[in-house]
Amino acid sequence: MRVLVIGGDGYCGWATALYLSNRGHDVAILDSLIRRHWDAELCVETLTPIAPIQHRLQRWQDLTGKRIGLYIGDICNYHFLERAMLEFQPEAIVHFGEQRSAPYSMIDREHAVFTQVNNVVGTLNLLYAIHTHNPDCHLVKLGTMGEYGTPNIDIEEGYITIEHNGRKDTLPYPKQPGSFYHLSKVHDSHNIHFACRIWGLRATDLNQGVVYGVLTEETGMDELLINRLDYDGIFGTALNRFCIQAAIGHPLTVYGKGGQTRGFLDIRDTVRCIELAVNNPAAPGEFRVLNQFTEQFSVGDLAHKVQEAGKALGLKVEIQHLENPRVEKEEHYFNAKNTKLLDLGLQPHYLSDSLLDSLLNFAIKYKHRVDVNHILPKVKWRA
Repeated sequence: MRVLVIGGDGYCGWATALYLSNRGHDVAILDSLIRRHWDAELCVETLTPIAPIQHRLQRWQDLTGKRIGLYIGDICNYHFLERAMLEFQPEAIVHFGEQRSAPYSMIDREHAVFTQVNNVVGTLNLLYAIHTHNPDCHLVKLGTMGEYGTPNIDIEEGYITIEHNGRKDTLPYPKQPGSFYHLSKVHDSHNIHFACRIWGLRATDLNQGVVYGVLTEETGMDELLINRLDYDGIFGTALNRFCIQAAIGHPLTVYGKGGQTRGFLDIRDTVRCIELAVNNPAAPGEFRVLNQFTEQFSVGDLAHKVQEAGKALGLKVEIQHLENPRVEKEEHYFNAKNTKLLDLGLQPHYLSDSLLDSLLNFAIKYKHRVDVNHILPKVKWRA
């Protein structure tokens, strides 16, 4: 299948592009490379050294004989997007091409506005390009479990059936996003749902949990193919951040009470979920929602797991509870459904002691690249 991976230079997108290429798909990456610009803006580097995208793709071709196409540009520029779509003629589009950090979106007004314009307008441009030029193309859009918030009822997969005043209907599940970034994802979901209903487009919204890990079969083949791993307070996610903090002897930074519970998944399951969605497309007119995670943990639970794994490796790992920079419930009910991807054939990689050992050893290998000035959170929701 011809698959266009938008945002293919980023954390999830790079692993996905290589994975799909390795499995025989004709893949092209479309990316503005702005993620590298944000590193420069924040004066922080990923834990792992990331080569220029052209060098990465050339190395992939040298090792495998498989070519991945490259379109450098911004999907907020409709004419660029239109030209790329007409040239590549994708049968499926995997859309990672958004600003994906909640803290980044909460820095100030400018960053909030940028996040909403970049994410919502880019996705809206993409919907128009598909509708105008390739209406049978299947859009696989990365959403987030953060759209749902932390309701005091079970979280269904996209829709909920309710009875009210003697009548019954199935409606989109209520959304309670926790940042301007998460709000942009909600707006995306509404726009995509509308386009499917009105234009008959086919789309799958993958509401992804927090991803951890760095190595897939493909990104582990060569140093030039290695994936990025963020540890800073803006782009670093919980488990990755904890492992890197443990490796350098910094206390694990648990925000507030640590009872915040979320869905988590291994990067290897992220790429497999994308493959399952691509190979099993939604029907015309269908807005399909899949919750993409494999396990649920509280932030405190993760910190204790890393602490125990670190001790087994001879590391002294302390846990530090910080004042929570976010506005969120720190103790709450959380039970989300995730059966649809399992039904499609997902065989999850569950978090285990061996995986934590692998993550910690990886962090130890590259710990010389850590800038401790970026460990602590710098963005507050009520600044």
